[in-house]
Order: sequence, then C-alpha cells, then structure tokens
Amino acid sequence: MNPFYITTPIYYANSLPHLGHLYTTTVADVVRRYKRQRGYDTYFLTGTDEHGINIQRAAEANGRTPKEQVDFIAGELKELFSDFRLDPEHGGYDIFMRTTSEFHYSAVQEFWSRIASNETPKGNPTIYKGFYEAWFCAACAEFKTESEYETVEGEDAPRCLIHEKPLDRVEEESYFFRLSDYDEALLEAIEAEPGLIRPEARRNEIVSFIRSGLQDLSISREKRSVSWGVPVPGDDSHVMYVWMDALSNYITAIGYGDDKRAGNFEKYWSNAHHFIGKDILRFHTVYWFSFLLAAGLELPKTVYAHGMWLDADGRKMGKTLGNVIEPEVLKKHFYVDGVRYFLLREMVFGQDSKFSYESLADRSNADLAKGLGNLCARTLSMIHKYREGKAPSGLIREENYIYAKRAGLSPDAEELVSVIELARDEYLRRFDEFDFSIALESAWKIIAFVDKMITHTAPWKLVKDDDQEETLNAVLYRSLESLRWLCVILHPVMPEATGKIWEQIGIGGDIGHEDPGALKWGGIEAGHEVGESDPVFPMLDKEKIMTEIEAAKEAPQKEEEKQEEKDGFITIDDFFRVELRVGEILEADRIEGSDKLLKFRIDLGEEEPRQILAGIAQHYEPAPLVGTKVAIVSNLKPRKLFGLESQGMVLAASVGEEGRPVLATFKEDVPNGTRLK
Repeated sequence: MNPFYITTPIYYANSLPHLGHLYTTTVADVVRRYKRQRGYDTYFLTGTDEHGINIQRAAEANGRTPKEQVDFIAGELKELFSDFRLDPEHGGYDIFMRTTSEFHYSAVQEFWSRIASNETPKGNPTIYKGFYEAWFCAACAEFKTESEYETVEGEDAPRCLIHEKPLDRVEEESYFFRLSDYDEALLEAIEAEPGLIRPEARRNEIVSFIRSGLQDLSISREKRSVSWGVPVPGDDSHVMYVWMDALSNYITAIGYGDDKRAGNFEKYWSNAHHFIGKDILRFHTVYWFSFLLAAGLELPKTVYAHGMWLDADGRKMGKTLGNVIEPEVLKKHFYVDGVRYFLLREMVFGQDSKFSYESLADRSNADLAKGLGNLCARTLSMIHKYREGKAPSGLIREENYIYAKRAGLSPDAEELVSVIELARDEYLRRFDEFDFSIALESAWKIIAFVDKMITHTAPWKLVKDDDQEETLNAVLYRSLESLRWLCVILHPVMPEATGKIWEQIGIGGDIGHEDPGALKWGGIEAGHEVGESDPVFPMLDKEKIMTEIEAAKEAPQKEEEKQEEKDGFITIDDFFRVELRVGEILEADRIEGSDKLLKFRIDLGEEEPRQILAGIAQHYEPAPLVGTKVAIVSNLKPRKLFGLESQGMVLAASVGEEGRPVLATFKEDVPNGTRLK
C-alpha cells in the first residue's frame, strides 16, 4: 500500500478552540478518508503546540501552571474533535501530538544536534550563539522587522500589524540558525517541485520573500526569561524557540529520533502533506524547509495554505466585532455532516470565504435536505410502495423500448451511466488536486440528473399503466444504483450520513474502503431488499435557529449590563468605546436665544475644525477661551441644539452642589487630535 501522511498545524495551546481549528482538521480528515478509500496506507496527525512565552502568560492570566494550561486546552480541543467525529473513535486522527510529550523532548534535541553538526550550503556553522536585540510578538512567536510593526503615537512599544498588540523588547543572548545561507537552496527546491507550496499564489509569495533577503533566525530564549520549553542540547540555560520545537513535531510524532518507532518515520515521511492556514505559511516553508535541509532530511511533498473564514460582510472574524462562529452553536443547531459538507463546499481551498449561520442553514436545506436527502427518501419509498421493497431489474426489453421513449426515458442506461462516470472522474481529479468545492459541484450533477429523470418520467403515473412496468422498473433501479455511487463518492465528506444511506439501501461491508474509482454500473442485483427510508438530512428552521442564536448572544450581555448597573462599574471595552481627543478652541461665541450654550470651532487635528456646543455660557466668557486646549469626546453621535449641529462634547468637571462646570485642560502643550488613554 502507498503511504500517505497528512497533518494539520499543531494548534497553539493558549486559547480555546475555534472555527479555524475545526476547518483545517475537517479538511485533513476528509482527505485522509478519501485516500484510504483509494487504497493508501494513511496516517493523520493533529495536536497542540505547548511551549513558549505566550503559554506562560496565558497560564498566569488564568491562574494555572503552564502544564495545567496546556492540559486544559488539549482537553478542550479533543472534545471539539470528538463532537465533530474527528477523533479515533469515529475513524479520525491517528495521533493527537503534544510537544510536551516525553518522546518529543529527546527527539527534537536529536534534531537540533543533527542540524548543529552540519555546515550550511555555503560552508558556515549552521547554529551559532549571538546576542539578540529586537521587537518580539508573543502571539506570532516571531521577532518583527520595521516593516512588520507600526509605531503608535503616545505608546512606548510598537504594535504587531497582525495581532495589533504591543510588542516585547527582547535583549538577550540567543542561539541563531544561519537562515541567510539557505536562500539559494530553498529557491532550487521550490523550483524543482512546483507542487511543494500550494496554491501558486502562496508559492509566489514565498519565492518573493526569499529573494528579498533572509535574516538569520533566533532559535532559543534564555531560560530566565522563558522557562517553559525544551532545553537546548548541552546548554540548560536556554530553551528552544517555539518554531524549531513546534515544527519538528511532524517528524518526532512518527518516530524520528526514536529507534523503536523509526519504521513509521521511514514509511510515512516520504509522502507528507501539511495543511495549514496562510498566516503561518512562512514558518512552514522558509523555516521548516531550511531546518530539514540542514538536517539532511527530505522535504514534505506539499505544504498547502488555505484561506481564512470571513463574516457575511467580508470582515475578519474576532471577539471584539462579535462576529465569530462558535463551535458550540454549530454543535447545538446543525448536524455534523452538514457542517462538514458546508466547510468543503463553500470555501474554494486556498482562498478566503464567507461563513454565516444563515448560509450554512440555506446550503444544508438546498443541497442536502432537498437534494441528496430527498433523492434517497423518494427512491426508497417508491421501491417499497411499488415493488414491495425489492430492487427491480433495470433492463428494458426491446419490444418495450417504445413505452420507455413515450415516458421520456432512454431505453438503456448508457446516458445516465455516462453522466455518472464523467461526474465521478471529474470528482476524483478535483479531489486529487484538493479542489473540494468543484469536486462536490460535480457530484451534485448526478443528483440533479437523477432528480430530473424521476420528475420527468413521473413513476406515480407509470405505475398506473401496465405497459410501463419495465419503464418504472428502470427508473427505480437507476435511482437506486445512482444512490449507491453517491454514497461511495461522498463518504469522505459525510461519513455518518452516507453510512446511514448505505444501510438503508441494504448494502453490507465497510463503505469506508469502497474505492470510488473502481465503481461499476450494475452493482445492485435484481431482488435486492432495501430498508425503510429514514430522513438523514432534516430540514432546518432557519428563522427559529437564528432567533435562538441571537437570544443566546443577548442573554449574557444583558445579565452583564444588569450587574454592571448594579455595581456601578463599566468594563474596559466600555471605556475604549469612548474616544477622547485633545482639541484647541479656535472660535467661541454665544448662541442667540440661549443663555446656557456656547458655540465653539475646535481643531482636532482633522482636515476641518468641528462645531461643538457646550452648556457653560453662565460660567465662562467666550473670548478668553480662544486658544485653550480642552478634552473632547470625538466619537459622540452628532445632535442638534437650537437648530445647530454639535459634533462632539467638551469635557468639564462638575463642582459643588450647583454643578459648576470646570473645563478639563492641559498644563503641557499637547498636539491637537492626540488621543487620551
């Protein structure tokens, strides 16, 4: 059997599982099942990356030790995978890799030592000790260059462009990997294997990055600053930097550095495929390929970087926007195979795509409940109703051709078989290219063709005409045999649902080892008994689901608001919603007809000054205020007072029993428009 090794990234154990974890693991699971059908000896890895400063910080924030933190997240991730049938019990992953595993420590140290013992392609030491002084993003686990961060006025540290969080200044001794010596070797490897990095746009991105010049890579941290990690061989004062540690899991998990399990490494690494998100492509190509070249090991066959899920408006998902897709919601309101199908059908693998609960419900109902599910239900129910639950012969004798033609049915099955075989072949070709969405589109051409045949020939009318007995038999047989093909073809995507349909058709054996490429027409014999139809894809009440989802979102928010109102507290998020800026009063006038309001023109560092009204006329004369710098609420919704629009609010203290206003001003000269924090 041909070996086939597929991996997801090992997910960082600092936060709870989300849609990204579910998506990549589902895709890998589908590919693994497909390859197993095609006769491959498969091995499927997923798991958690459990070392580094981010883990330490997450543990501290949650009142846990680092070990407790990673155990908790690993447990949550395993539970998610179990909920969505991705675990070994349901035929899923073979290993849940954890970088805190004892065997990994010794193996990754062996990997380091092997790299250190070799020279670079340019004849230099591969690993050397130096001193690092740079900005570090804990969330990215990466040191940042100037082009990768932004400086925000008034903040001491720049912010990562990806995570928009302040960077850490790291000044310490470090071991370095001489990445700068691997540029030519990397370009040569990528040029030699066009499929090494996919899709092509990501390949071009990496080639461009390499050609722009590679910098040597820090691959350790001093233990006094980051204690949670694998010790560097021969130097316990340092721990391995996260990418050297994390990336090596793909080989240590299958036996690299372990004499007892070395056979698995030799077998599976020869055909390894990494599925990752595009945000970690550089680490899985430039860094990982260089490490492997330095150790004298083969590169994987493919690193495929998929796109990101966006919300219905095309925005990146995030907790602050409140637009994340929650796995718990998917589990509660949708069925597992519907989610699996949507993930594979909706996103063109390699590109970004949109996800909403509404679109999931719509596609589940249209493609599954009204599509495949309806075809199954009507086929089995008609066989029970018209042929006592037994598959009829699909043959039409020549003397009865005329009746079939009158009913609009081709006397032989060649046209249908041609459609099915072409769709199957296109499906297999697309699946081999990881083009899942188009592959599924091809499969649904079979469903559309058979549905059209049933509707056009109207079996419920044929049964009333004795001359159309063989025509009716042929329609029923062709529908049933098409269902058999569809079950095998679609099994990797929807294993539970197709397994149930397989049982309802009454076919024995393990559908998971039925090769779709080996399917031949006529596999069901006349007289074969079929089971009763039982709905596999229930219709989803989209309106009810969305009402419940929205209600669940609002409930904790309302409870929190009640508690905050009771306590008199606001959250930090509430505070951040108020935008305070420094403004300079350019003009100040009284408003005719009002004894309380003053009208200001205030410079907030914008293209045009703003008009802002303030109720301080009884306590301040307008003229002396010109030139004063005051604090302004700049994101207050404009409102009209005395027919004039006020585009913000001037902040003032309320002093004494009568609440005399005292303007909030500044002792030092602060630039107009500066944000207050």
